[in-house]
Formats: sequence, C-alpha cells, structure tokens
Amino acid sequence: MHRPLIGISMGDPLGIGPEVVIKALADSAIRASARFVIYGDNESLLAAADAARVHPMWFRAGVEHARDGSMVLGDLTVIDYAVHGTLGGEREPTKAGGAASKTFVEDAIQDALRPHGDARRLDAVVTAPISKESWTLAGFRWPGHTELFAARTKAKQQAMAFVSPRLRVALATTHVPLMEIRNLLTIGRVHEPIALGHELCVSLGIAKPRIAVCGLNPHAGENGLFGDEEIRVIKPAIDMARASGIDVHGPFSADTIFIDAATGAWDLVVAMYHDQGLIPVKLLGWDKAVNVTLGLPIVRTSPDHGTAFNIAGKNRASEGSMKASIELAVRLSLGKLCVPV
Repeated sequence: MHRPLIGISMGDPLGIGPEVVIKALADSAIRASARFVIYGDNESLLAAADAARVHPMWFRAGVEHARDGSMVLGDLTVIDYAVHGTLGGEREPTKAGGAASKTFVEDAIQDALRPHGDARRLDAVVTAPISKESWTLAGFRWPGHTELFAARTKAKQQAMAFVSPRLRVALATTHVPLMEIRNLLTIGRVHEPIALGHELCVSLGIAKPRIAVCGLNPHAGENGLFGDEEIRVIKPAIDMARASGIDVHGPFSADTIFIDAATGAWDLVVAMYHDQGLIPVKLLGWDKAVNVTLGLPIVRTSPDHGTAFNIAGKNRASEGSMKASIELAVRLSLGKLCVPV
C-alpha cells in the first residue's frame, strides 16, 4: 500500500499546536497510515511530549539540512527551526510566534509544490493553528491559511469547507467583516463553493450529492422583504450550478436548513459567511471537524480550532480535530482531491 508523505506545519509554537500534533501522532494507527514531516520547533515538541508522557518517536533534522537537500526522510521527521529561544515565556500573540509559524507553513507549501517524482514532494499539508494577530505583529497581512495557500498555489478558485461526522459545510465568504459581506457576494462567489463542494462530496464517496444553499438574510429574504441578495445573487448561482448537473437547492433559511442536514437530508450546506456555517459545525462536531481548502493543486486540511493560548502548555488540549485532519488528508491525498498543477 502506498504511504503518502504528509507535511504538518506546527502552527504558533506558543499555542496548542505542538501538543495536538504530538498527541495525534502518538496513535500508532495514524503513524502507520503515512509518512510525516513536521515543520516546527523540536524543543516545543519535546516539551509537549514530556507533558503528555509521549515518548519522542521522531527523527530530528536541522532546517539547514532540509534547505540544502541533504536531509534524509524517515517515517516521522521533524525539521527543526530552533526558534524556542526567541519566543519568550508568555502564551499570547507575539511577533516571534507569528514569524515562526509563517515560516513553517511557507516551507511546507513549497515542498508540496515540488515536481512529481521529487522525494521531498508532499502529498498533503496539515496546518496546526496560527494566530492571525501574531502574523500581523510579524508584519504579515494575510487573513489566514486559506488565503495564503490560494495565493501561493495560484489557485483560480478556492473555497473553505468543513467536514464533520454530521455536517459538511462550504463557505461563500471567509475571513471578512460582517458588514462587508453584502458587497462581496457575487453570483460567481456563491457558485464556487457549490461546484467545489460537489467535487468534495464525490471524492468522499457520495455519488450524487444533494446540496442546500443558505440565504444571507433572515428567512432567506422572505421574497425580498428582508433583503434582495437571495433574488439577485444566490438564486442565479444555484440555477447556474443546476444547469451544470449539480443537485442543488435553495436558498433556504439558515435557522432551519442545518437541522435537516444534520439528520442526513443534505450532503453539503453552502453558507454565505463564516459564523453562519461554523456555529453549527462546531456545535455538532467540535472535536471531529476538519477544515479543507478546496480548489487548490495540493491537499490541505486543518483542525477547526485556534491556538487556545489560555490552555497552551498545560496538557489540556484535545487532539481529536488534529487526528481527524490527518486522517482526512491521507484519504484525500490517495484520491487526489485537487486540481492539476
């Protein structure tokens, strides 16, 4: 059986990234499913392993060896950027944490974009949580991982989606202020998560996905009484997708459609904005939900939680979402849910 090569960026070293990565990889079944490269800080990983009473099971390689081509990959290799001494002791957003986590993920993306046949080419990237505030302190203006991956891979389309045991959700908009959503929604922007979400469902073994689309306004606009975005933008996007053969319906009121989806009536729900889709996902599958970036030439997954600075370093973080992210990355990399390079 082919064992894909999965890259894991450690995320902010002051957050819970080191802990959830180590705890997830402590599962022998996870380690048997693939080979892994962790982009991070060895001291942070060792501290997390010690607190969790996990025996270090990895081979350490210095970042200089990774960059000069002399690194030899094992079943589990840590590329050590040796940033521990620069971080300070506070568990909070910092310039150093932002700079380190940005470097980890940038290098992982570059390795995922290596030519086919290159021994260092990653089959998928799993990203542990970063702090957007830390990235800003370090001088980086990216809203998050999703936008960075889309830019670095030159993706023509991209959408943020979430996979959990009871719900699958794709978003029309992501990390934008609530007051700007009305001006950002276009027919194309609503159509993209429908089409890409359909491909996701097919890759997960759903032969004929049924997709529901949320409205933006209360009661899906009530035929224009509470806003006309459903009439002007959302319904035309649905009609366009239906014309291409996708079984998609709506727009539906968001306060009821997730109830039906959670009982299996729908295979995917397309939400118009971040919290509209993420509140039901996290409510019903907090420890099992996975963030997937659709439309990329590489597979990228991530846990659905943040850095949790308040519990970092206390061995209190659950690795459930990280394990689910790794498992889905392996599954999708074998099926190659990505567009051709």
